[in-house]
Amino acid sequence: MIDGEIMQVDPESLITEVLQLKHRDYRLIQICAANAGEGIDITYSFGKEYKMVGLRLSIRPEEEIVSISDIYTPAYLYENEMHDLFGVKVKMMSTDYHGNLYRLKHKTPYREETAASQPQKTASARPEKQEGK
Repeated sequence: MIDGEIMQVDPESLITEVLQLKHRDYRLIQICAANAGEGIDITYSFGKEYKMVGLRLSIRPEEEIVSISDIYTPAYLYENEMHDLFGVKVKMMSTDYHGNLYRLKHKTPYREETAASQPQKTASARPEKQEGK
């Protein structure tokens, strides 16, 4: 992979690609989920010395992915976060909080359909500033 490249992968090849990076001494930097139209994009960032590369999965909301926490132990935190905030189903996590990593007012608040159904705050909802204070 070229420095800065983000390679698109499918869920079936994720573990193979992650293992290849691990064997080439790359470390996990972060995992990021984002709404992407009808689905969710998950980007895994890895670094080695001053070089960064990424793997990107594009999944449907109901699709399940395999955890990489047996390869990179800290990944379980990112994976639990993706589950709680976006509803991403991650199987075989080394530590699974079962939707309880965060205390949330709305279940999966960043999932596209959940975010669309939440009321938007308007400027008029803010308390007015009182003069002299």
